[in-house]
Amino acid sequence: MKIDYRETTNDLLKRIDIHKEFGGRDIDQWMLDLLKPTTNDRILDVACGAGKQCTLYHEYTDGKAEITGGDVSEELLTKARSENEKLGNPLTLISLDFDQRFPFDDNQFDLESCCFAIYYATDIPATIREMHRVLKPGGRLFTSGPMPENKQLFYEIIREATRMVIPPMPGSSRYKSGILDAMKETFSKVDVHVFENPLTFPTVDPFIAYTRASLSEDRKLWGDLFKGSGEFEEVMAKITAVAQKRLDKDGNLVMTKVVGGFVGTK
Repeated sequence: MKIDYRETTNDLLKRIDIHKEFGGRDIDQWMLDLLKPTTNDRILDVACGAGKQCTLYHEYTDGKAEITGGDVSEELLTKARSENEKLGNPLTLISLDFDQRFPFDDNQFDLESCCFAIYYATDIPATIREMHRVLKPGGRLFTSGPMPENKQLFYEIIREATRMVIPPMPGSSRYKSGILDAMKETFSKVDVHVFENPLTFPTVDPFIAYTRASLSEDRKLWGDLFKGSGEFEEVMAKITAVAQKRLDKDGNLVMTKVVGGFVGTK
């Protein structure tokens, strides 16, 4: 199934910054504690975006692991290459489309990751098989994505403000089902880990910034809620009013991120 969606770079980075500033837990540290990459690892990060995971692996292994990141977005890869240059270019960054055969021979990597992206694959089982192919025997694939319980406050406020049905999100609707099932069919062992991170907003502004980044008008997923910039701003005004009402009642807005981390061993 083709997901007609592409997250813009600015929106993605805005949401990452909000997670860091208002979250109660560090998802990056959770991931590293879970995976514990070693200095001898050869690592591939699929859908690496602006290179965040690659940089984390680099720092965790004191620059001794061999790290490759790949993404289909040249805009994001440009940012990743800029950050890589600041580090002295220790990372290998390539164009990589996870809907196509990976440009690697079999049994190449000790650790592979795909964070908050795999549910956009056209053919999930085929993508999982390709990820499995390039791992060494005993190698691990780590995927992360939103669970169905993810950020319920966000959806509750939008529903109340718009009186409309929330469209199915590729992540929360496909991750726990499609991705987990495909990994269990392909890998000899799959472990499921859950990360919960409450984002506490003391004012309405950061919640609205997060919502705006999630609903911005170039997002085709939310097309039923608005058509054009005028309707988009009308929707945002309604959401702001409902969010402010919730804030006045509760004293703050707490939106809990619920993320699954699936670790498949070849």
